[in-house]
Amino acid sequence: MVSVAKQRSRSATHPLSRGSQPREYLRGVRGGFGNQGKRSKKGAKDWKRKTKTTKRITVLYTCKTCKKAKGSKSAIRSSRIEIGEKVSK
Repeated sequence: MVSVAKQRSRSATHPLSRGSQPREYLRGVRGGFGNQGKRSKKGAKDWKRKTKTTKRITVLYTCKTCKKAKGSKSAIRSSRIEIGEKVSK
């Protein structure tokens, strides 16, 4: 019988990485009460900006004679794009 090893994703947590919580508790750096300096601050996910203020807009160019359409290579991050009479938000 041939079996395949369980794959871990690239963003999987590493429980014994240098600054991980379980390792800090084992070392005795963390625990108890009061201010623990940099370990007291919550993760960036909790205090940073929650959403983006603008949206990525892909512009589609259409030829007037042959009606062929071609999209822009990279999307433009903008709150509003105005081309002629067309307005995209």
